[in-house]
Amino acid sequence: MFTNPDYDNHEHVVFHRDPETGLTAIIALHSTVLGPAFGGCRMYPYDDEDQALTDALRLSRGMTYKAAICGLPYGGGKSVIIGDSKSDKTPSLLRAMGRLVEALGGRYIIADDVGTSLDDLAVMRQETSHTAAATAAAQEPLAVTAHGVLMAIEAAVVAQLQRTDFAGLTVAVQGLGSVGMPLCQALQTRGAALIVTDMDAKKMAAASQDYGATAVAPDDIYDQAVDLFAPCALGAVLNDQTIPRLKARIVCGGANNQLLESRHDQALAGRGITYVPDYLANAGGVIDFYQEFIDDSPTAILASVERIRGITESVLASAEASGKTALEVADAMVRERLKEAAS
Repeated sequence: MFTNPDYDNHEHVVFHRDPETGLTAIIALHSTVLGPAFGGCRMYPYDDEDQALTDALRLSRGMTYKAAICGLPYGGGKSVIIGDSKSDKTPSLLRAMGRLVEALGGRYIIADDVGTSLDDLAVMRQETSHTAAATAAAQEPLAVTAHGVLMAIEAAVVAQLQRTDFAGLTVAVQGLGSVGMPLCQALQTRGAALIVTDMDAKKMAAASQDYGATAVAPDDIYDQAVDLFAPCALGAVLNDQTIPRLKARIVCGGANNQLLESRHDQALAGRGITYVPDYLANAGGVIDFYQEFIDDSPTAILASVERIRGITESVLASAEASGKTALEVADAMVRERLKEAAS
């Protein structure tokens, strides 16, 4: 594990198997310097254990950066359960996962993610108190990640396109799940034209009917003449094959780990494309958790998520002044905060 290319001085990685319930899980704690590690639990039928470990390592690091860039008192963690959430998930498996989280003594706070839900967290809470969405208002899911992405897009449009409105702008949204679809609604409400794609044809049809979106095949989304490209599905979509095809001036979306490799940040910059760091744009979930303990009303949560706009403005302004990329600026801010907290 220590030679894994995605190992980034992670503090603690737990490999766990519970034969009785069928649970096979990995929990990666990247950092607890700023506070307990916060991060979702992803249940997915990974091809192999190496793929599951890579996901846990990369996503936990991303959570550290999300919390740090937003000035929140949390570190980064991530858990993955190897299995099909549609067929392998059972109450006993979820309770076993809760016991695993409890054994970490509060160092990790588990949240929902792909393949898990707020209801699943409620089952885990039978075994552990270290979960997100534990308050009454939190049981009503909000599109916090999409709202945060929208805030980052607003800042990027002002900074890079010198536009204060979306009328006449065209946005390509890749992925129409719990982030992409509400993002489409918000963008369309503000006057943007949409080009969308998803592996699910029904979702594309819904976006076309509800938001007037133009639907294209998944691989064609990179070739569209748009102002902004919003990846809201899988990671590693910005790579040697796709970057040369982009016609957008801004990339800002809700997907995690959008760059296949760190060098692809410079590849985007070389084409004059502004890349808003994914961990900044999609930090709405960790802000939501923080806000739960202050005021968990929907209005207060969404207002708190709006800090992403100001942070994005600051990062982009610093990047412009220094000649660096936004990712370089944001990474430096995070490293400085972690260094200060560790001293």
